[in-house]
Amino acid sequence: MIAVESHPEGSVLPVRAHAGARRNEIAGEHGGALRVSVTQAPEKGKANKAIAALLAERLGVRRPQIELLSGETSVQKRFLIRGLKAAELALRLQALSAPDTRGKRASL
Repeated sequence: MIAVESHPEGSVLPVRAHAGARRNEIAGEHGGALRVSVTQAPEKGKANKAIAALLAERLGVRRPQIELLSGETSVQKRFLIRGLKAAELALRLQALSAPDTRGKRASL
C-alpha cells in the first residue's frame, strides 16, 4: 500500500524512481512508494521533471501542482500534490492499478 501523507497544501506522495528506463511508466508499488520509471537520464533534474510531468498526466492534475519536496538525487523521492487531499490521491492511485475490462492491469 502506498503511504500517502496529508499536507496543509494537499498530499505527499512517496515515489521510488527509476531514471534512464526504456519507457515512461507507473509500475505499481514498492515498499510503500509508487514505482515510477522515466526515460530521461538522472542529470540536472531532467528525470525529476519527467517524473513530475508523468505524475501530473496520470493523476489528472496540472503540472504546476506537483513539487519535489525531497530526494532530488535519490531513488526515494517525496512529491507534494497541491490541491489534492490524501483520500482523493489514494483513490486515483487505486484507479491506476485497477484491472481494465479485458482483465489486465490498466496502463499505468
